[in-house]
Parts: sequence; C-alpha cells; structure tokens
Amino acid sequence: MLQESQVYNMITRQQFCYKNVLLPKWHDVWTRIQIRVNSSKLVRVTQVENEEKLKELEQFSIWNFFSSFLKEKLNDTYVNVGLYSTKTCLKVEIIEEDTQYSVTVTRRFDPKLFLVFFLGLMLFFCGDLLSRSQIFYYSTGMSVGIVASLLIIIFMLSKFMPKKSPIYIILVGGWSFSLYLIQLVFKNLQEIWKCYWQYLLSYILTVGFMSFAVCYKYGPLENERSINLLTWTLQLMGLCLMYSSIQIPHIALAIIIIALCTKNLEYPIQWLYITYRKMCKATEKTVSPRLLTEEEYRIQGEVETRKALEELREYCNSPDCSAWKTISRIQSPKRFADFVEGSFHLTPNEVSVHEQEYGLGSIIAQGESYEDTSSEEEDSHSQYPAITENNFRT
Repeated sequence: MLQESQVYNMITRQQFCYKNVLLPKWHDVWTRIQIRVNSSKLVRVTQVENEEKLKELEQFSIWNFFSSFLKEKLNDTYVNVGLYSTKTCLKVEIIEEDTQYSVTVTRRFDPKLFLVFFLGLMLFFCGDLLSRSQIFYYSTGMSVGIVASLLIIIFMLSKFMPKKSPIYIILVGGWSFSLYLIQLVFKNLQEIWKCYWQYLLSYILTVGFMSFAVCYKYGPLENERSINLLTWTLQLMGLCLMYSSIQIPHIALAIIIIALCTKNLEYPIQWLYITYRKMCKATEKTVSPRLLTEEEYRIQGEVETRKALEELREYCNSPDCSAWKTISRIQSPKRFADFVEGSFHLTPNEVSVHEQEYGLGSIIAQGESYEDTSSEEEDSHSQYPAITENNFRT
C-alpha cells in the first residue's frame, strides 16, 4: 500500500495499490494525484482498478500476452489518479536485470490544468473574434500542418486511390500509425530537440511554409455561415477544455453554466425586463394625465422656443452647416447673419403685428365681436316664436 509523499525504492517486480481517503474540496479543482515510477532502466507499468484485476493479470491469457507487448516501456512515467477514485493499483515489471526504480505518490496543484482551463475560457469568450482574425487563421493552419503533416499526406494519397481497392486497409492502418507517431514524438520532444535540433528546425520551417502557402491560396473565411460554424466549434472546444481541466465535475458544470449565462447575459436580462414591464402595466392603475394651465402652457412655449433657437444658432456656427448654400436659399442674408451672431429673431414691426393679432387688444376686440354676435342671435331667436304662432293660427 502506497502512502503520499513517501518514496518506495524497489529492485524486483512488485504490485502496488493506493487508497484515496480524502474527499475533494472546492479548492481542489486543479489538484492532481499522480503515482510516479522512475527507474534506471526500462520498465513496463500496468494500471488496474483493484486487487482482483491484479490477480487476473497474473493468470495467463492470450489478451494479457498480446497487451504486454503493446504497452510502452519507459524509465519515467506518471499514473494519474482521479480525486474520486477510492483505490488504484499498478504492476511494475522489470525488463532487464539490475534495474532500480522508485514509486512516489504526490498530491499537488497542477499548473497545466489551470493553463488548460484558461485556454478554454479564452476560446469560449473570444471565439467570435478569433474566427474573424487573419492572424489566428494563418497560425492555426501552420500549426495543424506542422503537427499533422503525416495525416495530411495520407489524406492527399487517398485522393489518388481507386474507390474499390484493398489499399484502404493500409490507409486506415496508416492513420493509426501516424497518430501513434505524433504521440511518440510529443512524449520525447525534449530528447529529440537536444539530439536532432537541426532536422527538427528544418522540418518546422519547411512544413510551416507549405502550410502557410496553402492557407494563403484559399484565404481566410468570408462566408458568414462558415464563420459562425468556426465560432461555435471554438466555443464548444473551450467548454470541453474547461470541463476536462477541472477535477470536480459538479463545479465544472456550475462554471460552464455561469459562462453560458455570462456570454448570453443580454437575452435573460431583456426577458426579465420585458416580463417586469408587463407585470407593472398589469398591476398599475391608469392615471389620467394632468392638463396644463394657460400660464404653464405659455412658459413652456417660451422655454422650448428659446432652447430651439439656441440649438439653431449652434448648428449654424458648426462646420456641418453649409453657409453659402443656406444664404442662397433665404431672402434676407443680413438678418440671418445678425440672428446667428446673437440678435433677436423678430423685428419690432413683427412684434407689434403679433401683439395686435394675438395680444390683449385682440382679445378685447374678439370679446366685443362675440357680444355683438350673441345679441344679434338673441334678436333673431325672439322673432321665431311669433312666426311660429302665426303659422299655427293659420
């Protein structure tokens, strides 16, 4: 049985088990439990769930015989243990004699998980901007060309193959072999760079230039639907990265829901606002608007007129107003210029005419004409009964 932070040094094949007794807390979202096997020579490590599976490994079977050949032989490997897994067992097999190895269990904050979470967060919230960026288009195309050049070559070769041909079996195997090579290169990238950095640099430059040429030939995406598909793909990849980087599933789901609500926050707020307005309109009582008095109506008219005249002066003094075009359309340019400089917009003659028509004298004259009209109507009405009576007698 393995204990955390203890080193177990061995020289023979051995079986180990680790029992997780601590329940994960909210601060363990980026915590990783790893069992490290470090040896002087190559060893083969097999991970199983419990002791019963270890006993099955000791029994001879064809599947165990072939799977032992497929497993990689490494001198430094890590076995990841889930935070919710109660027990994890592993078997260490020695390939060569005089092999010394050590087994250690560590529980620590993993910065790689945080970087993956941050990358997923950026893809989700900036997917719409990245899908329209030319820099992202060319950099992604070159990266895909460098990483998956073997897959691209196999795909191009498949275009020249006949549709009904047994060569497709080889192509399927080629895809699997290419994926295996890519995985192997990434695991030993540091050693490859130390020993063969000239060849690796030449490969990166050559394949990167070819990938850039292909991307330049087809150009960035211009169709709006294609851009939307790329945006949704990036956002989905971001959600998957966020979920896979967080070790506690319910916290991962909560963060994804919060991210979705935050990204589309405007729609729930609009729905809540519309619902609130409808509820307020249904509950509030209709109040009849208050009518203005004559004095309030006069003051409001003067204030609004003064405000509109000031706005007109500001517009005439602004560069947006074409002075020569405006002067050519008016009858008195000098009066217009005086008004723009701050003079009153009416002449004394216009003020006197306005007072005669709408001032106090016009109100008195209207009252006198109304009284004359009403007296004439009374005289005419007084004659109607006599006429009616005479007609009735006749």
